[in-house]
Amino acid sequence: MIICSINHIAKSFGGNIIFKDLSFEVQEGSRIGLVGRNGGGKTTLLKLLANQETLDEGVIHWKKGLKIGYLAQIPDFKELTVKEVLKTAFEQLTATETKLQQLEVEMGLEIAHKNLNRLMDQYGKLQDDFILNGGYEMEAQLDRIANGLNITDLLEKGFSTLSGGEKTKVGLGLSLLRNPELLLLDEPTNHLDLKAIEWLGSFLTEYKGTIILISHDRYFLDEVVTKVLELEDGEIDLYHTNFSGYIKEKEERLLREFQEYQEQQRKIKKMKEAIKRLRDWANRATPPSAALHKRATNMQRALDRIEKVDRPKIDVKKMAIDFEANDRSGKDVIVLKDVTKRFGSRTLFDQVNMLVQYRDRTAIVGENGTGKSTLLKMILNEMVADQGTVKVGSNVKVGYLSQHVFGDIGDEQLIDVFRSEVIVNEGEARHILARFLFYGPAVFRKVNQLSGGERMRLRLAQLMYQDINLLILDEPTNHLDIDSCEVLEEALEQFNGTILAVSHDRYFLNKLFQKIYWLQGGTVHYFDGNYDWAKGKLNVFEIKQAEKPALNKITPPKVTKENKLRKADDIEQKIEQLELDISNLKQRLETESELELLQRIYHEIELRENERDQLYSQLDEVV
Repeated sequence: MIICSINHIAKSFGGNIIFKDLSFEVQEGSRIGLVGRNGGGKTTLLKLLANQETLDEGVIHWKKGLKIGYLAQIPDFKELTVKEVLKTAFEQLTATETKLQQLEVEMGLEIAHKNLNRLMDQYGKLQDDFILNGGYEMEAQLDRIANGLNITDLLEKGFSTLSGGEKTKVGLGLSLLRNPELLLLDEPTNHLDLKAIEWLGSFLTEYKGTIILISHDRYFLDEVVTKVLELEDGEIDLYHTNFSGYIKEKEERLLREFQEYQEQQRKIKKMKEAIKRLRDWANRATPPSAALHKRATNMQRALDRIEKVDRPKIDVKKMAIDFEANDRSGKDVIVLKDVTKRFGSRTLFDQVNMLVQYRDRTAIVGENGTGKSTLLKMILNEMVADQGTVKVGSNVKVGYLSQHVFGDIGDEQLIDVFRSEVIVNEGEARHILARFLFYGPAVFRKVNQLSGGERMRLRLAQLMYQDINLLILDEPTNHLDIDSCEVLEEALEQFNGTILAVSHDRYFLNKLFQKIYWLQGGTVHYFDGNYDWAKGKLNVFEIKQAEKPALNKITPPKVTKENKLRKADDIEQKIEQLELDISNLKQRLETESELELLQRIYHEIELRENERDQLYSQLDEVV
């Protein structure tokens, strides 16, 4: 069944046409990913589908009584807690619950009265309706959403006291709890951590309604969507596949269209040459040949009737980023030793150790609130550790990309903000900004009017023209479209300096980073591999930790003196073997020169030393 039909719609802003003559249909139960470049009109289209914007031309037909959920500007629930805000999703059910409670009181007063049967009948109908619509599942649904989005610690807080990102997460939770027939989501993963993104992907995969979502998260799109709508240059195309399938199909379609275009151009060229020859022969004949002129005219008419195939746009304009470190830093770029940070009585993390060396690609991951941004602030010298040392190495020149880029800038023009950090004349500045897709009068726009993606592009333009050899990136792919994410990834791959990043983009983490520091429960776990490798290892670690209490409950067998001696011998043999391994590894350390291999040897030594220390503790207990 078609739940939404879009017919020849058009939308402009300030004389700038966003799209024109757009038509498509939305089938019930579809899960659609809306993709396209920043500024192409994706968010505008979503607002039109949500009936939040007015059309310039055309018409949109919705199924009668269609319930639409759209996370737009969040109302300010001034007096309500987060839990009360989420409960507004069940307004009808809570009203029914209140009515049931009132009827219970009335029935208690009418025990021996003739109205009792009428009240009981009314109560029974209301209760059936309450049960049918999931009245007794309200709390369970609310808990499920709050746990999944990791907002349980916000439930008792006043909604008005939350940050913008927290309000957005609560708004997302409210949209999901309302369970609309058509759910419209614009970058729903932007303020979520990795665990919440994975949960949301699973939730939407099982969602019974219809979903249209905008996202730059390629893994998330692959997990959730079964169709892709591409909005590009004011035109829309539908692909019946997930995101990876769309990329493949689009490449095949472009290649096919280019071949058709080339074939038609060859045909047109031959016809034009034939027409020219016929007319030349006709004019050279004595007298001029009317028959040849007629053949040329007929061929020209046939040529004019051919429907011309447009040349497909294969080379789409993208950002031109090229980071380069002119001076290299020392070997140890960032060193954290036994770092502890507290806020009041709460310990955020304790005894964190971290080593980032020259040309490392290191990522910090973890749930929201575990201290990722705090670690970055300590490295940037914006915050001080309560215990331990944070050291930035010699000749390190830092370039920092914040996720809240230019948040404090007022009415300054884009070109002036760029030139405040890059000393060039206006002509050169305009030439550079064009490489970051800011053309013509766009360079004079106010920065506070730019979208999140445009602000990110402006900051990347500044960083590219600064003398840096360490890039610190805080959620760099937030707000960028998929094309820009790919360009950024290519530039970072070729960067000859060091990169430290905080990100929740799994594709980005897997592609670029081979050292992962995972913050969890106040401690940090180090993994020498990409995100998927780290996640697998962390899951194994969590399972082992969960099994420990169960093992402790088993009553241990009685240990005789003979058993103690045998156990002590076993431990001593293991310690001797570990000492030998450590000695051999240290010898390798002195002869090895390759950076990656040195890091692995260091890690192996640490593991064996930890294991040896644990065995010494066990030996003390046995003896």
